[in-house]
Amino acid sequence: MRTLRTQVLIIGAGPAGLLLGQLLHKAGVANLILERQTGDYVLGRIRAGVLEQTTVDLLDEAGVGARMHAEGLVHHGFELMFDGQRHHIDLSRLTGGKSVTVYGQTEVTHDLMDARAAAGLQTLYSAADVELFGFDGDRPGARCTVDDERIEVQCDYIAGCDGYHGVSRASVPVDAIRTHEKVYPFGWLGLLSDTPPVSHELIYGRHERGFTLCSMRSATRSRYYLQVPLTEQASDWSDERFWAELRRRLDPAAAAALVTGPSLEKSIAPLRSFVAEPMRFGRLFLAGDAAHIVPPTGAKGLNLAASDVRYLSQALIEHYGERSGAGIQHYSARCLSRIWKAERFSWWFTGLMHPLPHEPEIDAKLHRAELEYLVTSEAAMAAMAENYVGLPV
Repeated sequence: MRTLRTQVLIIGAGPAGLLLGQLLHKAGVANLILERQTGDYVLGRIRAGVLEQTTVDLLDEAGVGARMHAEGLVHHGFELMFDGQRHHIDLSRLTGGKSVTVYGQTEVTHDLMDARAAAGLQTLYSAADVELFGFDGDRPGARCTVDDERIEVQCDYIAGCDGYHGVSRASVPVDAIRTHEKVYPFGWLGLLSDTPPVSHELIYGRHERGFTLCSMRSATRSRYYLQVPLTEQASDWSDERFWAELRRRLDPAAAAALVTGPSLEKSIAPLRSFVAEPMRFGRLFLAGDAAHIVPPTGAKGLNLAASDVRYLSQALIEHYGERSGAGIQHYSARCLSRIWKAERFSWWFTGLMHPLPHEPEIDAKLHRAELEYLVTSEAAMAAMAENYVGLPV
């Protein structure tokens, strides 16, 4: 068995793990990443694309923001659609000048991978049979198999950035962790196409036939979503059926402006709210989807992972630079305070915009009344905008 040594072992080479590795590297903290998939697989995952200002700032701090600023789309607002009409939410006016940036998670991952390769930092892809050990003591590490070779990585700390189904949370004793979960009775059918977006800003729509989201990855690539029952399969939806259903749920102006084309990717994602607490177990830390999942309504998933990474990188850099354990001690509490607020917003926004199957008429009328209040009350719009652009870190 070959033995490797590092200061921080990061499990998972998604954006959370790569961003943590980049921030630690810039501060002189050695790190190594284990990833169970190939690099191409990681880059092929289609995910969120709306970045809060705090996430943009953190990517700049990591030194990987140049392409994001050159190619990303800065949005100062978005539109809510109901009863066949759109209503503009002016984020910048309501939040003192804050905005969000549309830049795909795939692009963020690509930039971070390039930076890691340029720095000559080690990432072991296709790491099979990963086993964590010793994180409840003073000598943590992991064992894995890479290219039929068994490897042991010894470290000071382990950062579990390997997602909802990863080994990190699964390695924690059941009686040491508490999980909270809400599963929603519908999914999002997403379609990616090389077509110009129907609007220069995102459109979140509530319709009696279901929720719709009109988003984009660039000025020439669009991402659209439809609320569908969990019994549906992506294979049931031809491109023609998708475009026809999307057009039915849009307001007349957007329906007329919609440009259709062949799908590049089509999939159905279930929606859930999930939190695991605490997020620290001795020398093992959970971050990102390993610790929490939010419904994609409001685009908080990647941004919450980035705020976890901010807290964790600061804690570890403080530990190695100042020999202080304060950041490590308070990591879980600091993260969870922000996580639960984002979970609340995503839960509220999801409930507001998605009609349930066989929804009672009173519920539909209450949601309509809330939407009317939201778009006519400056205070209500300001509260929504404050949460959408991201709460302070």
